Amino acid sequence: MGPYGPLVHKQHTTMTIAVAISGGTDSMFALLSLKEQGVPVFALHAHFLPRSEEREHALAAMCNTLDVPFHAVDLHDEFERCVVEPFLDEYVHARTPNPCALCNARMKFGALLREARTLGADRIATGHYAVLRHDPACGTVLACGHDPAKDQSYFLSLVPEQALAQAVFPLGRQTKVAVRAELTRRGLVPAYPGESQEICFVPNDDYRAFLRSRGKVQETSGPILTVSGKRVGSHSGLWHYTEGQRKGLGVAWHAPLYVIRKDAHSNTLVVGEKEHLVSNGCIVRNVNLLVPPSLWPQQVLVRTRYRQQPFAAQVADLVSGTRDNGTAASMTVRFTGPRTPPATGQICCLYDGQGAVLGGGIIEEAL
Repeated sequence: MGPYGPLVHKQHTTMTIAVAISGGTDSMFALLSLKEQGVPVFALHAHFLPRSEEREHALAAMCNTLDVPFHAVDLHDEFERCVVEPFLDEYVHARTPNPCALCNARMKFGALLREARTLGADRIATGHYAVLRHDPACGTVLACGHDPAKDQSYFLSLVPEQALAQAVFPLGRQTKVAVRAELTRRGLVPAYPGESQEICFVPNDDYRAFLRSRGKVQETSGPILTVSGKRVGSHSGLWHYTEGQRKGLGVAWHAPLYVIRKDAHSNTLVVGEKEHLVSNGCIVRNVNLLVPPSLWPQQVLVRTRYRQQPFAAQVADLVSGTRDNGTAASMTVRFTGPRTPPATGQICCLYDGQGAVLGGGIIEEAL
């Protein structure tokens, strides 16, 4: 039993769980907490980037300290195809992608889960701060982690229910402060104790330099227009900008200007003053249904970016919203009041009033 109560259900102790480790604090504690409960575990590290023998040796040493078997798998090529290339593609089409959400759906609870099962695991555990609970009406339900500062349910909203049913989140009811304190109390130091960078495959978090290095984007000049159609300057590529951006526009104006929207068809950047920075909703594509829409409340709560406080909205025009394959082609989310325009390519995550995730999808257009 963990120091703050059981971290997994009793039935998990009869099955083998692979724990995905990066070498950081969270994954080390996830591994340790399961082992201390008597759960048969092994550590599993995925090389999403080109294989590093130094990193692999450090992780193996850490697992040896914990007396836990260690495995490493090279998923670099699959990661490139399933996460990096779509990331580049989205920027080419003037959208702002969320690669972490895609990685969770396609890699950690896709390719890595597949590898874990090949190695004999029944489930896979990660260091995400999120909660899973069973509901008689709809099976496995994803919910917010108990630490509001670290809750990662938003990034997990694209993971299919079938994959979540094979997941374990030992940190869901923990806080980051408590996790660090418990490792310190045991005298354990993670192999890589620092916080991970925002996008793991982008050096120094400089996505513009990364895009240039891949040769996917061009410095293609286009007009900067106000919402009324007045030309106030030129941009050097829509991929430089994100909806809501204020700094770095290079436009002289009598009041601060913000990016209102990006029109990829005409290669136009539309800007406006703060009063124009409003949206009444968004169209969402590739919707992952985690709770049948028939069980959704009439009014849902929405996040259109991480660390945003959920706000009220209603869902309309849910196309092909069936539970059969767990997906819907698209839906329209109408905010109950004006909000800052969401960025196209980001995730729209829907919640009920008790923190359960109803589903999530990719923002196609702000309304």
